[in-house]
Amino acid sequence: MAVLSLYEPINQLKGLADDLWIADGPLTYMAMYGARIPFTTRMTVVRLGGDRLWLHSPIAYDAQLAQQLSRLGTICHLVSPNKIHYAHLQGWADHFPDARVWASPGVRERAREQGIAVRFTDDLGEQPEAAWHQELGQHIFRGSRFMDEVVFFHHQSRTLIVADLIENFSPKKVHWSLRWLLRLAGVVAPHGQAPRDFRYTFLGGKAEARASLAQLLAWQPRRILLAHGDWIEPCDPQALRHAFRWLS
Repeated sequence: MAVLSLYEPINQLKGLADDLWIADGPLTYMAMYGARIPFTTRMTVVRLGGDRLWLHSPIAYDAQLAQQLSRLGTICHLVSPNKIHYAHLQGWADHFPDARVWASPGVRERAREQGIAVRFTDDLGEQPEAAWHQELGQHIFRGSRFMDEVVFFHHQSRTLIVADLIENFSPKKVHWSLRWLLRLAGVVAPHGQAPRDFRYTFLGGKAEARASLAQLLAWQPRRILLAHGDWIEPCDPQALRHAFRWLS
C-alpha cells in the first residue's frame, strides 16, 4: 500500500448533483511538522448559466479531463480559494487563455515568493462576484494570522465548498506510517477539521472566525466538499459545528 492512496479514478469527472462535479487528482506534497507530507487533491466544478464552467482549486492540468469539461461547457473561471491553492492555475490558463483567473487574499504575494508565475486577472471579494452571484454564495473566512480562505456555497445543491478549513482523510487510505501524524494534526475522518498548525493561527482571531462560521451555518449546507479527504455528506448543523469545534 502507498503511504496515501488516491481517490480513484483520478482525472475523471464525478457528478454529485445537477451542475456540480468533482475531479480527484494526483498527490501533492507540503512541508509540515519537519517532514514532506503527501496530500490528495480535488477540484470542484460548477456549471453556471450559459454553460460557463467554474473550477475551484484546479488540480494539475490533464488533457483528457479538459476534454470531458469541454463537453459540459466553456471553462470561464479558475479560482484560488486561499494562498496555498494556486499552483495549477496557470497550467489551465495556458490552455484556456480567455478564462478569468481569480486571486484569493494574499495569493499574489505567495506566488511571487515561491517563484511560481500565475496570470491572475481578478481578485475575490467578500461578496459573490457578479459572474456567479446567482449560483454561488461567497464569504471570506476571517480570523487567521496566516491566511484567509474564500468559501463558496452552491445554492442549487446546498453544497458548501472549502479547501483547507476542513481536511478529512479516510484512515483506510492512509498507511500506518502517516496515520499517526494525521491524527496528531486532527484531520482523520470522520472527525476532520482544520489542521492543528492552521488552527493555531486563529489565536486572537476566534471571534472573527466564529462570525464567519455563523455565515456558513446560515447557508444550511447538506454537503461539504473539500480539497483533501472524504467529503461530508449528509451534512447538518451538528456536523458542521463538529468540524469547527476548535472554535468553541
